[in-house]
Amino acid sequence: MQGKNYRLRADMLLLLVAVIWGSAFSAQRVAAGNLGFFLFNGLRFLLGALTVLIFLRGRNLKFTSEELKGGSLAGIVLISAATLQHAGLRFTTAGKAGFITGLYVVLVPLFLTVFWRKIPTSKAWFASLLAVAGMFLLSMDGSSRIGLGDGLEMAGAVMWAFHVIIIGFLAKKTNGLRLAFVQYVVCGLLGTVTGLLLEFNTLRGLPTIWWAVIYTGVVSVGLGYTLQVIGQQYAPETDSAIILSLESVFAALFGWIFLRELLSVQQIFGCLLLLSAMLLAQWSSFQEQNVLRAA
Repeated sequence: MQGKNYRLRADMLLLLVAVIWGSAFSAQRVAAGNLGFFLFNGLRFLLGALTVLIFLRGRNLKFTSEELKGGSLAGIVLISAATLQHAGLRFTTAGKAGFITGLYVVLVPLFLTVFWRKIPTSKAWFASLLAVAGMFLLSMDGSSRIGLGDGLEMAGAVMWAFHVIIIGFLAKKTNGLRLAFVQYVVCGLLGTVTGLLLEFNTLRGLPTIWWAVIYTGVVSVGLGYTLQVIGQQYAPETDSAIILSLESVFAALFGWIFLRELLSVQQIFGCLLLLSAMLLAQWSSFQEQNVLRAA
C-alpha cells in the first residue's frame, strides 16, 4: 500500500510539472514582444541555475568530467532550442507552440534510427505519420501555408529532441541535479552575453515582463525540473512519459484562459492527432524496453 501511495504522489508531482511547463508558454508569449530572445532565456536559465543550487546546497559539489563536458554540450543545445521556441512565440500562439514543441517525443526515436541505428517499432513510425498530419492541420490556419512561427517552433522541436537524447545518454553516469546546474549555467551565460551584445536595447522592456522572467526561471526551469527528478524516483517510466507529455495540453489550456487564444475545429483535431502521436510513440518505446528487459 505504501508503494502505491508513493506512486500516486509521484504521479501528482509529475502532473504538476506538466501544468508548470504548459503554463510557461503563456508567460513566454507575453514576454516575446518585450525582451530579446537571448536575453529572456539567458536570464531565466540563470535564475533556474540559482534555484537548483539551493537544492544542491550541502550536497557533494564536486563535478565530474562527464557532468562538466556533457552539461556544457547540453547547455548549448538547450539555449538553441529555447531561443527558437521563444522566437516562434512572437509569431504563433502559445497553444500551437506547445503542441508543435511536443513533436520532440516523436522525433527522438527517428533521430536514434538515423544517427545511432536504433530502429524503432512500427508503432513509432505510425506515430510519426500521425504527428506530421496533426502539425499540418494545427499550423495551416485555414490555408495550406505553414507560418513563420510554426516553422521556428518545429526547428526548436528538433533541438529539443537532440537535447532529450543527450540527457538520456548522460543520465546514467552523472548526478541529475549537478548536470542540470551545469547546463543551466552554460545556457544562461550564453544567452545573457549574446543578448547584451545583440539585444541590449530591448532591456527597457524588462520592467514590463520581469514577472515572466522570474516565473519561467524559478518555477518552470528550477522548480519544475526538481519536481520532475523527485517524481521520477517513484513513478514508473510509462507514467512519467505520458503525464509529462500533457505539457502540450496545458499549454493550449492556459493560452485559452489567459490569452484568449482560440483554436478552430480543424486545429483541435490536429491537436488530438499530435497528442495521439506522442502517446503512441511513448507506448511503443516502453514496449520495446520491456521486451529487452525480459530477454
